[in-house]
Amino acid sequence: MATKNKTAFFCSNCGYESPKWLGKCPGCGEWNTFVEEKLTVSRKSSKRGLVKSSRPMRLSEIELKEEARIKMPSGELNRVLGGGLVLGSLVLIGGEPGIGKSTLLLQNILSIRNRRILYVSGEESASQLKMRADRLGKVSPDTFILCETNLDNIFDNIEEVKPELIVVDSIQTVSSTEIESAAGSVSQVRECAASLLRYAKESNVPVILVGHINKDGAIAGPKVLEHIVDTVLQFEGDRQYLYRILRAIKNRFGSTNEIGIYEMVQKGLREVKNPSEMLLSPNREEEMSGIAIGVTMEGARPFLVEVQALVSSAAYGTPQRSVTGFDQRRLNMLLAVLEKRARFNLSQKDVFLNIAGGLKVADPALDLGVVAAIMSSNFDISISDRVAFIGEIGLSGEIRTVTRIDQRVGEAAKLGFETVFIPKGNLKGVDNKFNIKIIEAGRVEEVFRQLFR
Repeated sequence: MATKNKTAFFCSNCGYESPKWLGKCPGCGEWNTFVEEKLTVSRKSSKRGLVKSSRPMRLSEIELKEEARIKMPSGELNRVLGGGLVLGSLVLIGGEPGIGKSTLLLQNILSIRNRRILYVSGEESASQLKMRADRLGKVSPDTFILCETNLDNIFDNIEEVKPELIVVDSIQTVSSTEIESAAGSVSQVRECAASLLRYAKESNVPVILVGHINKDGAIAGPKVLEHIVDTVLQFEGDRQYLYRILRAIKNRFGSTNEIGIYEMVQKGLREVKNPSEMLLSPNREEEMSGIAIGVTMEGARPFLVEVQALVSSAAYGTPQRSVTGFDQRRLNMLLAVLEKRARFNLSQKDVFLNIAGGLKVADPALDLGVVAAIMSSNFDISISDRVAFIGEIGLSGEIRTVTRIDQRVGEAAKLGFETVFIPKGNLKGVDNKFNIKIIEAGRVEEVFRQLFR
């Protein structure tokens, strides 16, 4: 096959190709993102994974069918995927090294019965995968292991095995002989992912890709990788905690608001059916100040989180604001509201805030729990561990209504809480059948009078 060499420049952010180096990318507008790569261009292009030619169709002629899905053994994974793995879809799972991406996939595919599965590994040997499978305690006779990084060889084995599900771990290790650059480069990741996408759409076989992340926490490779796939899942967690969170960043077949929660145990990942069990201290002393319980939502799933705050006099002159698991700018806004509207002087005090369990929360309904924990620490007065808080705080100090209030209150009642603070008028039109005392408040000051009188 006749070939010729050429050099091109690629944007590491979006994959834009240019024959010369550019300071600013015309595709995404980022600066200093172009890298030089050597290419080998074939005069006769490969037909690997190409979709068969099609003809234009009228929109009215297209038959709408419900997507056929493969039900994964993990209910949490099915929840995040939107009900299961859609046939012909391309799914990308990213996460930090050692977070459990390979364990999650291997644990699921080993439990699938009556489906031929091909697991392509470019990072581990067959014996390593066998040892992990034995540790998980499940071995499926229909699972095939292939340790290969060459794309052409992978497609040859796909034609031989004819799998019904393919896992590639990871896409950054796969390379094509048609491109001279090293595996993991912008052009290699883009072309290999595009070939697997074309194969998935043509054969109706779902393909799951595992992706590395860079130092900023984003999935490594060109941004076009996230654009061409159908679903992007992020596997998150803190190495200091055993809990892992699977979050959908993009999903063409479901909601992006759902999360799955797992616990890392000796035999793999265990599903956490009740998220509140990992976020609440089981035996907390009631006299501890600076702790409040808030109710947050992830998609249609309510759970309670423990908000911890520490307020102390500034030891070094300039007050510190330190946050873990919460938005730093939102904390500054809440402190300004307390200072201006509620007349609490916190400008000369250090404020430290932590969401227990290593979870990152962006729900504004947690605002009331945050300010309750801050004031509890400021006054050094504890809040009962049987009290929960729900409400968004506005700039004028009012407590604004939140969505899905019935589910939030119901979750607090189910877990045995005795009292819940909610925004005034939020339960209007909702049948109050909860076995819990509900206190409605319109402003922040009303809540403080109830708590610290």
